[in-house]
Amino acid sequence: MEEKVLFKNESRKSRAEIADYLDKVVEKLRGTGELSLSSGSEDVSFQVSENAEFEVKVEEEGDEQSVEFEIEWRKGEHGGKENIEIS
Repeated sequence: MEEKVLFKNESRKSRAEIADYLDKVVEKLRGTGELSLSSGSEDVSFQVSENAEFEVKVEEEGDEQSVEFEIEWRKGEHGGKENIEIS
Protein backbone atom coordinates (compact mmCIF):
# COMPACT_ATOMS: atom_id res chain seq x y z
CA MET A 1 0.00 0.00 0.00
CA GLU A 2 1.30 3.46 -0.88
CA GLU A 3 2.21 5.77 2.00
CA LYS A 4 -0.13 8.73 2.48
CA VAL A 5 1.34 11.77 4.28
CA LEU A 6 -1.32 13.13 6.67
CA PHE A 7 0.78 15.97 8.09
CA LYS A 8 4.25 17.39 7.49
CA ASN A 9 5.98 20.43 8.92
CA GLU A 10 9.58 21.55 8.75
CA SER A 11 10.84 24.74 10.37
CA ARG A 12 13.98 26.11 11.98
CA LYS A 13 13.76 26.30 15.80
CA SER A 14 16.17 26.80 18.65
CA ARG A 15 17.34 23.73 20.58
CA ALA A 16 15.24 24.91 23.56
CA GLU A 17 12.11 25.22 21.38
CA ILE A 18 12.69 21.70 20.03
CA ALA A 19 13.07 20.37 23.59
CA ASP A 20 9.80 22.08 24.63
CA TYR A 21 8.01 20.50 21.65
CA LEU A 22 9.40 17.04 22.44
CA ASP A 23 8.42 17.49 26.12
CA LYS A 24 4.80 17.98 24.98
CA VAL A 25 4.99 14.81 22.88
CA VAL A 26 6.42 12.88 25.85
CA GLU A 27 3.62 14.16 28.09
CA LYS A 28 0.98 12.94 25.62
CA LEU A 29 2.70 9.55 25.17
CA ARG A 30 2.89 9.04 28.95
CA GLY A 31 -0.81 9.90 29.18
CA THR A 32 -3.43 8.57 26.78
CA GLY A 33 -1.21 8.49 23.69
CA GLU A 34 -3.56 10.89 21.89
CA LEU A 35 -1.78 13.60 19.92
CA SER A 36 -3.05 16.49 17.82
CA LEU A 37 -0.71 18.34 15.48
CA SER A 38 -1.55 21.59 13.72
CA SER A 39 0.19 24.18 11.58
CA GLY A 40 -1.75 26.86 9.76
CA SER A 41 -4.74 25.17 8.13
CA GLU A 42 -3.25 21.67 8.49
CA ASP A 43 -4.16 19.48 11.44
CA VAL A 44 -4.26 15.80 12.33
CA SER A 45 -5.21 13.85 15.47
CA PHE A 46 -4.22 10.26 16.22
CA GLN A 47 -3.59 7.81 19.05
CA VAL A 48 -0.31 5.93 19.40
CA SER A 49 -0.79 2.25 20.25
CA GLU A 50 0.27 1.08 23.73
CA ASN A 51 3.05 -0.96 22.06
CA ALA A 52 4.82 0.43 19.01
CA GLU A 53 8.03 0.15 17.03
CA PHE A 54 10.51 2.91 17.87
CA GLU A 55 13.32 3.75 15.46
CA VAL A 56 16.20 6.17 15.96
CA LYS A 57 18.40 7.07 13.00
CA VAL A 58 21.40 9.42 12.86
CA GLU A 59 22.55 10.45 9.39
CA GLU A 60 25.30 12.55 7.90
CA GLU A 61 25.33 13.98 4.39
CA GLY A 62 28.20 16.31 3.58
CA ASP A 63 28.34 18.90 6.36
CA GLU A 64 24.73 18.26 7.45
CA GLN A 65 23.78 15.91 10.29
CA SER A 66 20.34 14.78 11.42
CA VAL A 67 18.62 12.59 13.96
CA GLU A 68 15.20 11.10 13.26
CA PHE A 69 12.81 9.56 15.77
CA GLU A 70 10.01 7.44 14.33
CA ILE A 71 7.14 5.71 16.11
CA GLU A 72 5.24 3.19 14.02
CA TRP A 73 2.33 0.97 14.98
CA ARG A 74 -0.53 -1.14 13.65
CA LYS A 75 -3.76 -1.72 15.46
CA GLY A 76 -3.39 -4.72 17.75
CA GLU A 77 0.35 -5.06 17.14
CA HIS A 78 2.95 -5.37 19.90
CA GLY A 79 6.31 -3.58 19.61
CA GLY A 80 9.80 -5.05 19.81
CA LYS A 81 11.64 -5.42 23.10
CA GLU A 82 15.12 -4.13 22.27
CA ASN A 83 16.11 -1.21 24.48
CA ILE A 84 17.64 2.04 23.27
CA GLU A 85 19.45 4.13 25.84
CA ILE A 86 20.09 7.87 25.71
CA SER A 87 23.12 9.18 27.56
